[in-house]
Amino acid sequence: MEPLFTSEQLAEIHAYHQPHYVRAAVDPLVQLGLAVLLMAVLVRPVYRGACATAAALERRFGLLRTAPVSRAFFSAMDRLWGEPGWGAAILFALFIDLATQLLYAPANVWFYYVLEHRYGMSNFTPVTFAWVWFKGTLVAALALTALVVGMYGLARRVRRWWLVLGVPVALLMLVAAAVDPYRARLYYDQTPLPEGPLRERITALMRKADISFSDVVVEKTSVTSKRVQAYFAGQGPTRTIVLNDVIVKELSEDEVLAAVAHEAGHVHEARWPGRIASSLALVALLFFIDQLLRLAARRGWWGVQRVGDIRTLPLVSFLVFLLMNLGAPVAGALSREREREADRYGLRLTGDREAFRRMLVKAARVNKMDPEPPRWLVLKGMSHPPIGERLATLDTP
Repeated sequence: MEPLFTSEQLAEIHAYHQPHYVRAAVDPLVQLGLAVLLMAVLVRPVYRGACATAAALERRFGLLRTAPVSRAFFSAMDRLWGEPGWGAAILFALFIDLATQLLYAPANVWFYYVLEHRYGMSNFTPVTFAWVWFKGTLVAALALTALVVGMYGLARRVRRWWLVLGVPVALLMLVAAAVDPYRARLYYDQTPLPEGPLRERITALMRKADISFSDVVVEKTSVTSKRVQAYFAGQGPTRTIVLNDVIVKELSEDEVLAAVAHEAGHVHEARWPGRIASSLALVALLFFIDQLLRLAARRGWWGVQRVGDIRTLPLVSFLVFLLMNLGAPVAGALSREREREADRYGLRLTGDREAFRRMLVKAARVNKMDPEPPRWLVLKGMSHPPIGERLATLDTP
């Protein structure tokens, strides 16, 4: 049987992945150090800077509070926050986020632009890279602002805020996947897959799998990346089969069908138990955050005197960091098992073992997958089994 990679290809793959492995090992320590630096040194001066900036903006643009169009917005924000002062809180959160972004910027540029270009994995130009980065930063800033106003605003005014916020958000999480097809369009253009044999075969395969869908689209990711990709977005009436333009170009129809069949396996997963567990975990997390906010107020950390003081944000971030790192090995193990089952389902659906193997081999070559990544990295929380393991399982009668 033809080897997965030649020795030259394997050497290049190892050289490409080695920096990523180093970063995976070092990054938790960097995040831990940054959290300690923020909480031990930077909270007070950054908070003073946020208050001073908010006061300066108030003096400069304070007339907006009484202007006919904007005063309703300011009044609503004051009610949500419980009093004036939400501007300083938002600025504090954004300043902390900006400091983190600037700290990581050199590494992110090197990993996601320089290294990707060095090994032929990226089609980014400096302009498109900056634009995608800007859009991601803007979306993150908006999400952070919503978090500050929503979570901290409620915590300042409602004793059991974690229930008031947690229950509706948990319910939204149960149906959030329905908006996935629209969220992806923030970053890439999508067009319907043209009529023809491939669309007809995908439609027939989904009929065999008893999976309804609204459309098959081609996502134009080649403007930034040379990787192949296929996934299902949405659920129920919004479910969409997404093929990126690279997979349509690089794989044969049989191989694309194998990829779609694998993704169809995820549709048939028992997702509701996981979604319910995630929703309950969110409510539990908000409860623990509430206890942390109350502890900070009792102890007077950073000058905090009440629940809902924005100066506790780095402490909350540190708690989330710890929980995510502790839970990553378990989440990764569960994810890898779901991927194995999706492989088994896809193979049963197509009945074409050879096409399935070719699909995995081509995906591994185009995406430069390491067939045998370090075991510690797998156990740390990899979402997919190593490609070498997947092929070995596939080749077992």
